[in-house]
Amino acid sequence: MNRLKHGWRLLSKSNINNLLDSHPNALQTKLFATEAHQQLNRDFFVKLWVSDAKTQNPRARKSIKCPGLDLDPRWFSASPVHADAAAAAAVTSKPKPLLKQPPISQSVSEFSKPESPQEAKVAPLLARSNLLITRDIEWANLVLGFEQENRYGIVDACYPQSPVGLIREQSNLITRQLLRLRRPFVAHITDAMGNELFRVRRPFWWITSSIYAEIDGKEIGVVHRRWHLWRRIYDLYLGNQQFAVVENPGLWNWTFTLKDADGEVLAQIDRDWRGFGFEILTDAGQYVIRFGNSDPSSKIGLANAIEDLEVKRPLTLAERAVAVALAISLDNDYFSRHGGWGLPFIDVGE
Repeated sequence: MNRLKHGWRLLSKSNINNLLDSHPNALQTKLFATEAHQQLNRDFFVKLWVSDAKTQNPRARKSIKCPGLDLDPRWFSASPVHADAAAAAAVTSKPKPLLKQPPISQSVSEFSKPESPQEAKVAPLLARSNLLITRDIEWANLVLGFEQENRYGIVDACYPQSPVGLIREQSNLITRQLLRLRRPFVAHITDAMGNELFRVRRPFWWITSSIYAEIDGKEIGVVHRRWHLWRRIYDLYLGNQQFAVVENPGLWNWTFTLKDADGEVLAQIDRDWRGFGFEILTDAGQYVIRFGNSDPSSKIGLANAIEDLEVKRPLTLAERAVAVALAISLDNDYFSRHGGWGLPFIDVGE
């Protein structure tokens, strides 16, 4: 820049006139100098400076001479520009593929059609005929008896190749170790991309447990457990109205059927046997929530062997969220251990 300023002073109008006066052909040369002076503007010297910079930076020269190329502004500053970075800036990057939620596996009916923004939010997860919920292995609990936060994966039985949701418990470290199965916690239910759809909240309990389903911070339903010496009884509410009851005979019966006031089947939760090693050594249980008939077009591969559950009516999406809360409560009430060894089905009552 100092060199440019110095050249500008040397090529000023007075210096040009003095130079021309001393030349033999002063008149013709002066006319040429007048025309040349009109072209010696600021834009000319900017081009001159760029041309001088090209000779000092061969990389920049090679890139600048390419017509139609969008130049990186850093080439005209003091920051270094590498050839790889210049090529990356010139080539438009391709968008990364996004994860997609598997399509729903149940036809929309007058009962399962979203009736509110809250139900529309959970539709990608709950508008399905069968949900397979699997709990992760807790190695610290298995080896050291250290109680960890529970984690679950949710898979649509019609699309087993990819998960449709996740369940993640959030609770206090100290209360988990002291209160164990009676600890309060909040479980976040998300889709496959990690977007929260709804959550369940389970407060501390002493004799009987309760678990609440919430969407966008608003309570939509609750599951209350009734005390019995050996039977496992749960009442399911949507708002203040009870829509289903579960009456399990206890002992080694691992099927929990949701029935209405007339005793008709609405849905079913089955606790699967995963093998002797899983059941004896871990708490990694697996549950299948069956909501009814699936769309025939969604059954591919092994899904064709799944027998659909005959129900009186499909549950609404809000009622299905309460059913998922019931599955989480069942896992914590009967099929979780305090760490160490033992059988999950010997706890028949409180």
